[in-house]
Amino acid sequence: MRKSILMLAMIFSIGSFFTSCRETAEDKNDNEMEMSDDMDNMHDEADKVGNDIENAAEDAGNAVENAAEETGQAVENAAEEIEGQTNDDY
Repeated sequence: MRKSILMLAMIFSIGSFFTSCRETAEDKNDNEMEMSDDMDNMHDEADKVGNDIENAAEDAGNAVENAAEETGQAVENAAEEIEGQTNDDY
């Protein structure tokens, strides 16, 4: 009777061991899938941020070009006005 109880206890222990290892392996796969999804999401967000930075830089460049163009036109207009005043005086 004692040997049969010990055999049942040993079988239960071994069964529990393999069952718990299998669950851990499944949990590991689930965690790896979640981590993979999180990495994909993070990559997508990084791409969006990169695109936003590129757009902001492009907008800033356009603003600088427009400001330089307007300044150039203002200088030309001022030069023409001064030239016109000098020609009128002579």
